[in-house]
Amino acid sequence: MNKQFYDLLGVSESATNEEITARYQELKKKYSEERFLEGEAGNEAAKMLNRIDVAYNEIMTERKEKRGKEDTGSSYAKVDAYIRENRLNDAQAVLDEFNERPAEWHYLQSVVFYKKNWMNESKKQLEIAIQMDSSNEKYRTAYNKLKEKIEYDKKQADSVHPQGGYAAGGQGNPQPDYGDGQQQMGGGFCEQCATCCACNMLFNCCLNACCGCR
Repeated sequence: MNKQFYDLLGVSESATNEEITARYQELKKKYSEERFLEGEAGNEAAKMLNRIDVAYNEIMTERKEKRGKEDTGSSYAKVDAYIRENRLNDAQAVLDEFNERPAEWHYLQSVVFYKKNWMNESKKQLEIAIQMDSSNEKYRTAYNKLKEKIEYDKKQADSVHPQGGYAAGGQGNPQPDYGDGQQQMGGGFCEQCATCCACNMLFNCCLNACCGCR
């Protein structure tokens, strides 16, 4: 904001909205009366009346926009905190209160959906976020990780027959169980562990990026 608007009204930039409004009304009353004076004095008062109107409107508009951004940032922080506490219903309730839904809103919504294991919905929200802000690396990183997980899960699902057998062992001929409840895969690496690792990697990526949104 140009400091000249504050100087014109005779208030400091730290003045409250009430103080600024009171000062504006005082000056408006003064110049409204003086504009009827004869000669240059009346002309100058009319000019000042217009100038203080512009100054007051500019100051109050900027303050309103700044307050809106601060409120939005605070709400995003609240959603982030709820997600970390696994209070997904509370996080969703805050998101639902937004009237405007920019890219960051869709990103946070995707994280909530991910936590609920709604992968396709999460992916759609990230796609919207990227469309709205294509240069945001956080969104793209989360999206790529999510696609990797969805593709991985699909491959695992495709390798299992409806009856529960594994394609590699033939229908009704699953991989052997070695007594610890785990199936052999890739030299003894647990398929369930691989899925868990993929999930954790993606979720950590989402949340770590989410923390830097403010």
